[in-house]
Amino acid sequence: MLTVAIGAAAQEECKYSELSAEGAPLLKSTTEYLMYEKNFGGSSNYIFFSLTISDGVPILNFQLLAKSKDFPKIYCLDKASKIYLQLTNGKIVTLINAYDEHCSGLMYDESEKNNIRVLTSSFLFTKGSLEDLEKYPIALMRVKYSTDTVDYPINKELTSESVGEGKYLPETYFMNHLKCIQ
Repeated sequence: MLTVAIGAAAQEECKYSELSAEGAPLLKSTTEYLMYEKNFGGSSNYIFFSLTISDGVPILNFQLLAKSKDFPKIYCLDKASKIYLQLTNGKIVTLINAYDEHCSGLMYDESEKNNIRVLTSSFLFTKGSLEDLEKYPIALMRVKYSTDTVDYPINKELTSESVGEGKYLPETYFMNHLKCIQ
């Protein structure tokens, strides 16, 4: 099993999107990567990750996207919000929200008649967590929102029903992509 993960890591290419603001240094961020997808009863939920390095500090960019004909649930993050990643070796890695309180915004997709909520934030890695994430796959992700905690099972392989772009390997995301920001 480890050989497969190493082989996949060797084949992964680093893909970037460049972020810039007037007068600010250019930031390189990896492209968004689908980590979780759930389609049930006309509602869809997606979680995307990307990685950025800012002044030598690695940052995980988190995006929760929910689509529904009804109104998707509002999720908020605050200073106490965290992402917990349980690794296959049993260790739990904690990431800390970098921003103050903010909630998912609501948009309407006229063409598909869907309500869409988007929540984005950045999370900081705790000391020693990068080394564990480089070595071991993720088994489970727990997100502590402001008023709710949600567990997201992480698949070894994910073929999206609606995002497309082939197969995703969420379980080994960090093993394959941390090298892109080092």
